[in-house]
Amino acid sequence: WAGLAAVAPALALALAVSVWRRRPRPVREVLFFPSQPVCTEALLSEAVGPGAVTRPCRCPLPRGDCSFSRLLRHLLSARRSLELCLFAFSSPQLAQAVQLLHRRGVRVRVVTDAQSMETRGSQIGLLRHAGIQVRHDQESGYMHHKFAVVDRRMIITGSLNWTTQAIQNNRENVVVVEDHEIVKAFLDEFERIWEEYDPRNYIFFP
Repeated sequence: WAGLAAVAPALALALAVSVWRRRPRPVREVLFFPSQPVCTEALLSEAVGPGAVTRPCRCPLPRGDCSFSRLLRHLLSARRSLELCLFAFSSPQLAQAVQLLHRRGVRVRVVTDAQSMETRGSQIGLLRHAGIQVRHDQESGYMHHKFAVVDRRMIITGSLNWTTQAIQNNRENVVVVEDHEIVKAFLDEFERIWEEYDPRNYIFFP
């Protein structure tokens, strides 16, 4: 027994180190734009779930890895919740991904800018039609945030508006981070804005 007692701490330490090594490292990634146009059908099809009927896409766009496909992959990793706080949202591919998550049972909430949601090509109306909760400002200034919180564990933020113009033409950046304190700060900001933009607080006839 004395020999076993002497070996036990070493075994426990070895086991702890083994478990630690197997744990996935927190995401730390920086994406730069513009990003080349790519076919996103494969990523979206994979995210639908097992048993889904998929057809090969015959479009001529490349299927390689790029900043946009990585952004889309991080977004589609959501399993429980997705909070979006976006000034402009007109990318059809990103809107398709958000609707897919909603159909899959992910709780999706969107905060946006009232003036931006009225621009041509905005996907906000389609998101609302799909049953996704959307709230907007009633301020003279812009709701200019650009961030997403995935499963309350990952923050996606940067200069990028979720528009095709920004994705394919603009010099932009996106940071993707798994860090509890940083994510909590963004979640707190989202919840504060979400309550402030409650439709019961809207003033239509000041």
